Amino acid sequence: MLTVTALEKRYGDEVAVDGVDVALAPGELTVLIGRSGAGKTTLLRCLDGLTEPDSGTVRLGGERAVPTDVALVFQAGALIDRKSALENVLDGGLGREPAWRELVGWHAPSAKRAAIERLHAVGLDGYAARRVGDLSGGQRQRVGIARALQQEPAVLLADEPVAALDPATGRSVLERLAAVVRRRELVGVVSLHQPRLADGVADRYLGLADGRLVLDAAAADVDDARIEAVYDD
Repeated sequence: MLTVTALEKRYGDEVAVDGVDVALAPGELTVLIGRSGAGKTTLLRCLDGLTEPDSGTVRLGGERAVPTDVALVFQAGALIDRKSALENVLDGGLGREPAWRELVGWHAPSAKRAAIERLHAVGLDGYAARRVGDLSGGQRQRVGIARALQQEPAVLLADEPVAALDPATGRSVLERLAAVVRRRELVGVVSLHQPRLADGVADRYLGLADGRLVLDAAAADVDDARIEAVYDD
């Protein structure tokens, strides 16, 4: 269980995250929604440890979450185009490996096998040797998910991972993400600007408005009116 208590982050006089309290269960995909500037990215960065909150706590299983426990898939994928899909995925495990291995470009055979399995998990069988710069947007996002999985996290976060994709491709990426979260019993959180893309995929919705949590409900209890209320708040 990932437990967030009284989390707050300010930038000068602006409150980006305002007293968020939430507990997220493993094996569930939570969709985070809200207007641009509502605090979604800041909240994800606080959960990942990239941004230090001003107050509040983020705990995993009752203990303070450490960087290797949480992986974040960025909107643009943050991949290296000149590298192959396999090499990009292997980069996801660097936090758990000695730094010299990256310097000399050496990875253990077990790490390579695991990386290929991650690519298979996101539907990219046979793409290991393909240069990432030659892949489509949807394929790149799936490489980003596989790279995050190589970190062996307990929590998988994704910040607007389908924003630049067409609806059909975006839906496919979300389905892959949800399948991985459930199969591996991860805590999964994905922020979206197109909430209805997650219909039938999301287990839960969280809504932010001005940094405050204004929606926290099971997906089965969330209709269009409740989603619209988040954007009207």
